[in-house]
Amino acid sequence: MLFGILGASAVVLVIAAVAFLTLGGSSSADSGVLSAMKSSGCTFKTVKAKTIKPGVVHVQEGTVVKYNTFPPSAGSHYPTPAIWGFYTTAVEPRLLVHNQEHGGVILWWGDKVPQATVAKIRKFYDSSPVSMVGTLFKPLGNRVAITAWTGDPAKYGQDPNYYGFGHVAVCPSFNESAFKKFRDAYRGHGPEGISMSVNQPGT
Repeated sequence: MLFGILGASAVVLVIAAVAFLTLGGSSSADSGVLSAMKSSGCTFKTVKAKTIKPGVVHVQEGTVVKYNTFPPSAGSHYPTPAIWGFYTTAVEPRLLVHNQEHGGVILWWGDKVPQATVAKIRKFYDSSPVSMVGTLFKPLGNRVAITAWTGDPAKYGQDPNYYGFGHVAVCPSFNESAFKKFRDAYRGHGPEGISMSVNQPGT
């Protein structure tokens, strides 16, 4: 009986470990973030990252990239990331996807979001700005969003079919606790395995 219980427990642990590695450490995080986002009236999803062609991660400026999340959270992008910081004007999304590849979390808001809400987002950013970018994204209208890209650095760049996972939450308004849950779950877990300490504001 005891050995049966221990054996079953071992199987559960193995399955959990496989899920953790397969999702780049996001499986357990997703459930907590999903709960927080749902309670805030947000939509949330995790999708497999895709590139425009197999092996094509970096693209020339001007290349049209169709992303499988809105706003973009993972996939092909420009060779240079945006400078880490908080912007009052819109930043090119194909730059920001590169920031996410480096483990960054992006805060987005539409052009109809009240300035009082943008100020709250700015305060949230200022409380922990490393590996973060804040930007206007007009297509969101009166909504706000938060995105990230996670993955297993041991597989990224080695397995031609593996690009990690994009995570996106779109919300009717800014909820600090939900955004914090998302940020803390995914920040610093980009597929390239770059340390958060490298992504300092202004660099």
